[in-house]
Amino acid sequence: MEKIDARTHSPETQHEIRKQVIRLRKQGIQNQVLAEGVGISVYHASRIWQSYLKGGSKAIKLRVRGRQKGEKRTLTAEQEAQVKRDLIDKTPDQLKLPFALWTREAVKLLIKDRFRIEMPIRTVGEYLKRWGFTPQKPVKRAY
Repeated sequence: MEKIDARTHSPETQHEIRKQVIRLRKQGIQNQVLAEGVGISVYHASRIWQSYLKGGSKAIKLRVRGRQKGEKRTLTAEQEAQVKRDLIDKTPDQLKLPFALWTREAVKLLIKDRFRIEMPIRTVGEYLKRWGFTPQKPVKRAY
């Protein structure tokens, strides 16, 4: 059988393949034969079996993949709330910042002053986007 990269399968399909490998190994079928029949590498079949032997059914269980929401962020939830409050309620002038309007650079300086956290300008932009702030140009009016 043709070997296909298992990462291209959906997580549910990957779990079914793992269960099938365990079932066939319990029947005494060797990894070489089993891997050909299921369509995975011998190495992968062996790893699935070894994981099962060490951790049982929990080791091959379907899990949520990737980072959890909010994990590995520079600012804590409380710090984010405080910065958002400042952006909405105050102007940079009121906070003694050398800016007339809120810009990414102004927000970066606010974060540095408040929390002593040095943050790249791009990350500041990502935070602003996540919070729902959009870039806007001032309205041009004739006086």
